[in-house]
Amino acid sequence: MLLMGVIAVYSQSKQDLVDTANAAYKNSNYSKAIQYYDSIVKQGYVSAKLYYNLGNAYFKDQQLARAILYYEKALEHDPGNADIQHNLDMARQMTVDKIEKVPEMFYVQWWRSIYNLFSADWWAYLAIGFFILTLILVGIFVLSRRLVLRKFSFYTGLLALLITVFSFAMAAQKHHDRSHDKAGIVFEPSVTVKGSPDEDSVDLFVIHEGTKVFIKDKLGEWCEIKIANGSVGWLQKDAIEEI
Repeated sequence: MLLMGVIAVYSQSKQDLVDTANAAYKNSNYSKAIQYYDSIVKQGYVSAKLYYNLGNAYFKDQQLARAILYYEKALEHDPGNADIQHNLDMARQMTVDKIEKVPEMFYVQWWRSIYNLFSADWWAYLAIGFFILTLILVGIFVLSRRLVLRKFSFYTGLLALLITVFSFAMAAQKHHDRSHDKAGIVFEPSVTVKGSPDEDSVDLFVIHEGTKVFIKDKLGEWCEIKIANGSVGWLQKDAIEEI
């Protein structure tokens, strides 16, 4: 019976699954909503809205770590979305660990706010759009005989070129960070972080379910992690799920 249900889920179209999941969520049937949203994810569909809805369903179903995981995934695709950030902050407030971030200089905060305006894809689209605009303005500069129009196209084209280069650099940096800077969410109720990748090594500190960790290195079944306050140690990779 269960097998037939799984087959039925995968035979439905994406939109049918979304509609069914949304209806289940509105009817407070969160476990069913999770089942259908998750089936869409497993089919390879990726979007901030899908991850956000799945995070909301997990949050309502009181699965806090999974809610945080999917809110984080949603933010990767739509970093400027205030609703996603609000719900993520709410979920974090319900976790056991209240870890204070290492203070950042004002210019770092300013840079991070610009960096997080768009996803890697949207920075790339912006670069392409302004590159096309630059080519158009170059054409106007070359073909036009009116001095005012040539001046306008020259300075505007120069600005468009600078924005193109900046946007491309941001897209490249975002892509690099997504590929190399891994993070994860703790899924164990509590886990002891070790001083080295060895069960018999010294205990450093304890973190709990829902805490975000940054993965610095991997060695066998162990991950070297860093938390928001700068503390570093090792834990078994089975204790976390990567974002």
